Amino acid sequence: MIIKGLKFIDLFAGIGGFHQALNSFGAECVFASEWDDHAAKTYAINYGLKPKGDITKIDENDIPQHDILCAGFPCQAFSISGKQKGFEDARGTLFFDIARIVHHHQPKLLLLENVRNFQRHDGGNTLRVVVQTLDDLGYSVDYKVLNASQYGLPQNRERIYFVCFRKDVVMDTFSFPSPQKHKIQLKDFLEKKPEVKPVVRSDIDMYKDYQPQEDADGNIVLPNKPIQIGRVNKGGQGERIYDIRGHAITLSAYGGGVGSRTGLYQVDKVIRKLSPRECARIQGFPDSFKIVSKITQAYKQFGNSVAINVLKAILCQIEK
Repeated sequence: MIIKGLKFIDLFAGIGGFHQALNSFGAECVFASEWDDHAAKTYAINYGLKPKGDITKIDENDIPQHDILCAGFPCQAFSISGKQKGFEDARGTLFFDIARIVHHHQPKLLLLENVRNFQRHDGGNTLRVVVQTLDDLGYSVDYKVLNASQYGLPQNRERIYFVCFRKDVVMDTFSFPSPQKHKIQLKDFLEKKPEVKPVVRSDIDMYKDYQPQEDADGNIVLPNKPIQIGRVNKGGQGERIYDIRGHAITLSAYGGGVGSRTGLYQVDKVIRKLSPRECARIQGFPDSFKIVSKITQAYKQFGNSVAINVLKAILCQIEK
């Protein structure tokens, strides 16, 4: 399947991670939906397309015809237990809105993303309902947990990705992209002069300096994972300090602690959080992407975003 020239819709769009990836392959976005006003504003400024609001209130007849449906849909609880009724079981959940749009428009391809633990949610029942519903609607369903750390982004971010072809379009089982062997470090994604205040506290506890290993040729072996080198207070969530020669922890839309949402890092002997621009970079957004919200909202938006490089790797595999 060649992506260029195809039309897609962007549901639960956030700030457009799916849009970034698909647009880079030449696809055209014809509709977007996002209920959060701050994220929708960022989306509109960057793509020239104003997202519609709450998808539960949008009639599927009012959505343009499309080839690809994208959705980083929320993991809303499924209030059933092993009834095995597929489409009927999905009613009352946000996934049902995806299902009703798919039922009406029958796009060729569905690209879905969710948190890693989605497959274990409600004892695996939620995943079963999703797979059965899509199968009943005429789609093959392949899914896999992928980590952004293995696809060119210095962030430990594991998410489950679904690639669903309409059965009359593609008959073969889809193979997800293999992890990339290229080693990277957070250090190379940092701003030279970020507008982030350093953490100045008396309860910072630094461990022994991290000593990277070298290979037989004397080259530094980058670990491609976060490296904790200290802590603030008791070292709880948002209180751990990491080395920039490793990777960032998972960006989050929420969280507590002095390093909430991004984690803490030692940069030039200063302890600080990542800046919004640095968060954008480790999610795969180019520096041309406009950050228009205040810092708290910006952190939330990037914490909610999909990792663009992972999507691009999946799209490459789809074209193969």
